[in-house]
Amino acid sequence: MTAHFKTIDPAGLKTLAEKGKADPKVVRTVRCRTVAEGKKYRHLNYVRDLPAHIVDEPPGLLGDDTAPNPTEALLAALGTCVAVGLQANAVARGWKINAIEVELEGDINVTSVWGVGDLNPKPVGLTDVRLKARLDVDGASPQEVAEVIAHTAQWSPVFNTVKNPVRLSIESA
Repeated sequence: MTAHFKTIDPAGLKTLAEKGKADPKVVRTVRCRTVAEGKKYRHLNYVRDLPAHIVDEPPGLLGDDTAPNPTEALLAALGTCVAVGLQANAVARGWKINAIEVELEGDINVTSVWGVGDLNPKPVGLTDVRLKARLDVDGASPQEVAEVIAHTAQWSPVFNTVKNPVRLSIESA
């Protein structure tokens, strides 16, 4: 862990929170464009004006192992969203943050091989995901930290997207 944890601006967080409270029904659309690079299973994912976020597959799934696979990228997004929530909640409470860490693991049956392998009935996708959150702060009891971790899970957008049913559709472009 780092000796110095640079955190977000408490005043900026307060302004952002007040804006959300003033108009709680605002919905924003987020976008990503995924383009097959033409190198086995390597894909470029474009978000806003950022450089491409690369997703690949490991050799065991016929990829080149140059980047996380899609399921690992999902876990990374989930872990990051929880960590951001932990940081925001710690800052909102005036706690000095020493470290934030979220460990994730998930179980997946890959034998269907994207619909070209074993097509016997089975759960497709992650069946179990486990997170361990560590929030090292000054100014809070272990019980308060546990409450903030639970509160963060309750309000994490990605945690809730994974946990709850979401309307999902796909169509030919």
